[in-house]
Amino acid sequence: MTNFSIEASCGKARAGRFKTQHGEFQTPQFMPVGTKASVKGVDCERLVEIGTQITLVNTYHLWLRPGPELINKLGGIHKFCNFSGPILSDSGGYQVFSLKGLRKITEEGVEFRSHLDGAKMFLSPEKAIEIQETFGVDIAMVLDECPPSGLSHDATSKSLEMTLRWAKRCLAARKRPETQVFGITQGALYPDLRRRAAEELSRLAFDGMAIGGLSVGEPPEAMYEVLSYHVDQLPSDKIHYLMGVGTPRDIIQGVYEGIDTFDCVMPTRAGRFGRAFVKGPEPYINIKNSRFIEDQEPLSVDCSCLA
Repeated sequence: MTNFSIEASCGKARAGRFKTQHGEFQTPQFMPVGTKASVKGVDCERLVEIGTQITLVNTYHLWLRPGPELINKLGGIHKFCNFSGPILSDSGGYQVFSLKGLRKITEEGVEFRSHLDGAKMFLSPEKAIEIQETFGVDIAMVLDECPPSGLSHDATSKSLEMTLRWAKRCLAARKRPETQVFGITQGALYPDLRRRAAEELSRLAFDGMAIGGLSVGEPPEAMYEVLSYHVDQLPSDKIHYLMGVGTPRDIIQGVYEGIDTFDCVMPTRAGRFGRAFVKGPEPYINIKNSRFIEDQEPLSVDCSCLA
């Protein structure tokens, strides 16, 4: 039984609903990223005002500070965030792997040093699920290895093998039946590896399927090429989540290929630096440019929002 229902479709694009213990959200849906349990520059009232139905928190940062036990003691992640709707958490793996010289990857997991105080930490598939369940999130992501763009086929294949083994361990580690767990495909830009990832993970009882390892340095056209065939390889009755992607063009292309959910830090980061995505000859404008000093026109005459 799946918690995802498709209500309409047009080509590969589809509109649906996904049910969680804290309500449902419609798809396609963009998830604002609350790295430390707060979406930067946007309070919860404004999130609801703009139609946000699900948010994302970062396991790595919240594990290091303030810690899953304290968040649980204070009433869980929803009370901690002051957001009553569904919340998804990443596994923390991407942040750990980005530490490079500060971490060591083995079959058991990843040993690394905290970027805060240098303390030695260890993240295993089982620990990743335990942390996320202690938070009390609705959707937990498996621990996977995200190989860097440009890695050889052989090295990427070995990385994928471990990711698949870790995925099985994550499923086995789930203790709360209400926690929904999503698998993550890897394989970089190699079609055969992407196919294998989809086939292997489709045999497991995941509640949703995510595509990882894209938007990590490859050209947009290369990502679109992977999406053109890889989404079709995923179970059609499961929700499809494209991780770390959030430009307007990428979202439209993703929906066209059958993606249902997205997340990215880019929109809030762009806003903090004065970048606004508007209709026009350019994809965005920077309101901090000197030519806007005395400009009293709205950012967009086509938008009814506060801006």
